Amino acid sequence: MLIILQDTLKAGPPSEAKVMKKATAVSVAVTTVIYLLCECVGYAAFGNTAPDNILTGFGFYEPFWLLDLANAAVAVHLVGTYQVITQPIFAYVELRAAAAWPDNAFVGTMHVRLWPSGVHVAVCPLQLIGRTVYVCLTTGVAMAMPFFGSVVGLIGAVSFWPLTVYFPVSMYIVRRQVPRGRTRWLLLQALSAVCLLVSVAAAAGSIADVVAEFRRR
Repeated sequence: MLIILQDTLKAGPPSEAKVMKKATAVSVAVTTVIYLLCECVGYAAFGNTAPDNILTGFGFYEPFWLLDLANAAVAVHLVGTYQVITQPIFAYVELRAAAAWPDNAFVGTMHVRLWPSGVHVAVCPLQLIGRTVYVCLTTGVAMAMPFFGSVVGLIGAVSFWPLTVYFPVSMYIVRRQVPRGRTRWLLLQALSAVCLLVSVAAAAGSIADVVAEFRRR
């Protein structure tokens, strides 16, 4: 979120590139440490029986204040990230609707007077209703999934290599004009190949979990 927001702000001292490099380094380091701790400690303690939801999957809810604090942190993280990542979808639909029906009152902006303050607020019915319905539907679908962790793992495994590794590496090679066959080019391609194998293995494991969940139900 910080990286995306920083990219939309007006650049100033220090430069945007320096701030984003620091933000990327800190965020990647913190995320890596936290994820590795959860995964390694969970697997060391419980092996393959480690639950998908490490907060509530063990069957106990004490100390309750610690679990509530962790769930609140997860909610804040997901709500903010969800809104930022979903903005391109909202913008695409709303721009297409405005271009197709420019004179429609539902698509345009309405000025509503709030009672009892009398303050006038600009409201777009399409944004208000459309975004609310979208959030409710996606949240309902997520809550209805009986094996949400396995599905999320499959989506993450499939999207990890192309979005996180392949495209950034390819763009770096083109941007820096790394010659084909040189040591740096070979190392980057080796990194991409290793991450591809990890993604395939993770996807296979997630598919196996989904199949196992289907059979149990």
